[in-house]
Amino acid sequence: MAHNRRTFLKAAAASALQLRAQPAGGLAPIVQTRELNIAYEDSGSRQGFPIILLHGFPDDVRAFDGVVPPLTTAGHRVLVPYLRGYGPTRFRSATVPRMAEQAAIGQDVIDFANALALPRFAVAGFDWGGRAACIVAALFPERVRAAVICGGYTIQNTIATAQPGPPAVERELWYQWYFNLERGREGLAKNRRALCRLLWETWSPDWHFTEETYNRTAPSFDNPDFVDVVIHSYRHRIGNAPGDPRFAMMEQQLAKRPKISVPSIVLHGADDPLARPPADSPPERALFPALMARRVLPGVGHFLPREKPEAVSTALLELLAATK
Repeated sequence: MAHNRRTFLKAAAASALQLRAQPAGGLAPIVQTRELNIAYEDSGSRQGFPIILLHGFPDDVRAFDGVVPPLTTAGHRVLVPYLRGYGPTRFRSATVPRMAEQAAIGQDVIDFANALALPRFAVAGFDWGGRAACIVAALFPERVRAAVICGGYTIQNTIATAQPGPPAVERELWYQWYFNLERGREGLAKNRRALCRLLWETWSPDWHFTEETYNRTAPSFDNPDFVDVVIHSYRHRIGNAPGDPRFAMMEQQLAKRPKISVPSIVLHGADDPLARPPADSPPERALFPALMARRVLPGVGHFLPREKPEAVSTALLELLAATK
């Protein structure tokens, strides 16, 4: 896998043949990649430096509604794609397995950037999107000018057998063990909106979102591939589902926990029950050789861009002001 400018130029030339259209009726624009028709929102000046914002599970592009305006006001172009399995994004072929291992999500970001002919961009994300941001920053540093990582370094070793964590951590991850059972697949399919709402409530205990806020995002979970994508993600990461052979080499690279050498700011919610970040973490800092700041935000849970959007936009603007 070549991570260089020649690879980009070749892909960018090919992207001229790909779909880049604004569908009728005010729908999200679409770009076509090898596997996906990726729907996205595109704000700000087309001449501005591009920033890609990546949502997590269970969420969608609305997670960044409070993050986008300061970035576009500063003159940047902001692109917010729906991840595979969410909202209007669709697999191009009915026969392609609905896989969502970490390497696939990371590659989707590079494919998305190639389809839009973006040689370089800044990136920010949380949850699945945070992991994807880590992956592109670690493996494609020449493409990433700056990275804001919500939730810290989350690249996984999917090659080694996963070891149990402390009981208190295992308890918080109940949904992952649930999804590794067929009962969990059926439960997600049958109760997807109620289950995802429960995760919102428990992962961000001090965030009191409205019914309207949730209902603006919940339709994204009705994507026909949502259940399969979610189930594969949580089964693959602990060895209970096979990966896509074309990502085997990338997963081997990620298993080594590569450092993120691009200028970065790491943000944590102090009240995120999935992380419980310490005030400082020398091991985490060591994974970010160009770390500009690590901030733990009090009163903030897992859905950091929704709960504290100004922290994300400020971090991105700081990094872009300090880099070229």
